[in-house]
Amino acid sequence: MAFQLPDLPYAYDALEPHVDARTMEIHHTKHHAAYTANLNAAIAGTDAESLTIEDILANISKYSGAVRNNGGGFYNHNLFWEIMSPNGGGEPSPQTNIHKAIVRDLGSFENFKTQFTAAAMTRFGSGWAWLCVDGNDRLFITSTPNQDNPLMDLAEAKGTPILGLDVWEHAYYLNYQNRRPDYVAAFFNVINWQEVTKRYNDANPGRSDF
Repeated sequence: MAFQLPDLPYAYDALEPHVDARTMEIHHTKHHAAYTANLNAAIAGTDAESLTIEDILANISKYSGAVRNNGGGFYNHNLFWEIMSPNGGGEPSPQTNIHKAIVRDLGSFENFKTQFTAAAMTRFGSGWAWLCVDGNDRLFITSTPNQDNPLMDLAEAKGTPILGLDVWEHAYYLNYQNRRPDYVAAFFNVINWQEVTKRYNDANPGRSDF
């Protein structure tokens, strides 16, 4: 069954002024749509047609570069749209599991922001910054090149992404030009902490730490 381009959970202009409407529309209808179409073409007639995107990525070393690039692009953008919200930003409630985990594993919420910003800023060229959960239910921050992500079996740091920031220039150039620091800073105003918390909880439903 072919993968489908998802609808955005908000209007293209909903994240303004932090992410402009024109960038959102092009990003979704051109870039994400292309990754989706190219992924379907790359897996046509193969066993991957019957797999979830997560299963494909977990064994990405078995597949072609086209599956790697477009499968990553498809998954990464699916996550990206959902972890942003026009009602986002701020700091998650101290009572939430995600806030407790951030303090436990990263020291403080401010430390999280500093480390995540550094991951986004030091990713040379195109790629992503990630907040992930590892196999021991601990949070870590990393970055990946191009459309790679920590679900892939060839990732340097493997885990379940629960928050990701696209630092390809197409994600911000219309509004921010070469000012990646301004784009990264603006991102913190639209993070959907409710969705990030859900993804954190789903990564280990049997958690008993908190």
